[in-house]
Amino acid sequence: MSVTRSIKPTESELEILQILWTKGLATVREVHEELASLKEVGYTTTLKLMQIMHEKGLVKRDDSMRTHVYQAAVNKEKTQKHLLGKMIDSLFGGSPTQLVIQALGESNATPEELEKIQRILNDLKKQ
Repeated sequence: MSVTRSIKPTESELEILQILWTKGLATVREVHEELASLKEVGYTTTLKLMQIMHEKGLVKRDDSMRTHVYQAAVNKEKTQKHLLGKMIDSLFGGSPTQLVIQALGESNATPEELEKIQRILNDLKKQ
C-alpha cells in the first residue's frame, strides 16, 4: 500500500498538520497555542491528538530531549491531492469540472487568481 492511500487525517489532525507544515518543527505547546488562538481546545486534547497522529504515521516525533519536537511526516501537496481526489469522487461524482464550477460560483476570486486559473487552463489545453 502506498503512503498516499493511507493518508486519512481527521479535520482536527489536518489543523495540526497545517501548523506543522507552516512551522516545520514544533512542540505540543507551540501547536496548542496556535490551535487555541483559532478555537477552544485543551492542552491534553492537543497532546493526545498528536500522540495518535504519531501512531498513525502522520507526524514524526523527536523524543531525544525532555520536550518532544514534532514535524509532519506526510507531504502537504500529496495530502492535498489525495484528499481532493477523495472529495471529487465522493461529492462531485468524479467530475473536477463540477468542483471548479462550485468553487468559482461560490467565491469571489480575485482578478489575479482568475488569471492564474486561466494560465493553468491554457497550459492544460496545450498538453
